[in-house]
Amino acid sequence: MQDKINKIKQEAEREISEVKDGKQIQDLKVKYLGKKSEFNQILKGLKDLSVEEKKVIGPLANSTKNEIKELLEEKETELENAVDAEKEWIDVTAPGKRIKPGKLHPLTLVQNQIEDIFTTMGFEIADGPEVDTEFYNFDAINMPDDHPGRDMQDTFWISREEERKKGTGTVLRTQTSGVQVRYMKEHKPPLRIIVPGRVFRNEATDASHEHTFHQFEALVAGPDISVANFLYIAETFFTQFFGEKMKVRLRPSYFPFVEPGFEFDISCTNCGGKGCSACQQVGWLEVGGCGMVHQNVFEAAGYERGKYQGFAWGFGLERLAMMKYKINDIRLFHSGDVRFTEQF
Repeated sequence: MQDKINKIKQEAEREISEVKDGKQIQDLKVKYLGKKSEFNQILKGLKDLSVEEKKVIGPLANSTKNEIKELLEEKETELENAVDAEKEWIDVTAPGKRIKPGKLHPLTLVQNQIEDIFTTMGFEIADGPEVDTEFYNFDAINMPDDHPGRDMQDTFWISREEERKKGTGTVLRTQTSGVQVRYMKEHKPPLRIIVPGRVFRNEATDASHEHTFHQFEALVAGPDISVANFLYIAETFFTQFFGEKMKVRLRPSYFPFVEPGFEFDISCTNCGGKGCSACQQVGWLEVGGCGMVHQNVFEAAGYERGKYQGFAWGFGLERLAMMKYKINDIRLFHSGDVRFTEQF
């Protein structure tokens, strides 16, 4: 795998050195930095490597990807500065053609940054279906038919029989937590995964609520995982994401799939924890939920009860993007207004 990464780097350096115009630069950005690039395929393939190999390959792939990005930016600047005014005469009085390049959506920017940070820490990226079974969306994560946790979510049901067999309904997933069980059924601890994805809730929309939004979830499982592991990883992530030292605190809360459960807050990104109107003078901003994985979830994945411990935590990508970019209305993300996306 290391040889493959080095080969990609050498090939990229060669192609970048031969670039003659801006179109070639854009083509190479797609080839080496796009979603379908070999680097992303390598990162998705981390799940097939040993723990020791992941520690080497993950950081190497990310650092190489960043090096190629820098080379492309340098080449782009070089081309812009290489115009020979005598050979390439320009009539400045002629009307120009306005070319508007596309921009990445702020949610895409946030998700890409999150994935880069966590893959560098040795996490794998997992995915699951948006149309899921009732079993994985509810039963497998400790929310059977009569569980009060179901009342916390308004679900888009696709199919559900009145006299149904348990777990046979079909829903638009209400959270990404079901991917945990899907992944654990195919893998054994120790494991570290992140699960970004779109989810759906049948509720009215306003400035802070949407029926369609994005969640991010992380799961770490092994024989001796504790809340201290979560706090370290969370503080490391948020510090890198916001580019400043961040603190994390926990408050007791309830989630069916974890025990104990917590709400977690980060120090206010506006005042640094001193207290301001954004944090209502308390110095903390609520971000998401977390806790130690309930043993019923491990059992649903086929694990022996009590053999492993783990923690899971998650938050809304829209909320994190709103904090990072100072956006005051969640509905803007899905408005389709290019004036909004052009700002990022």
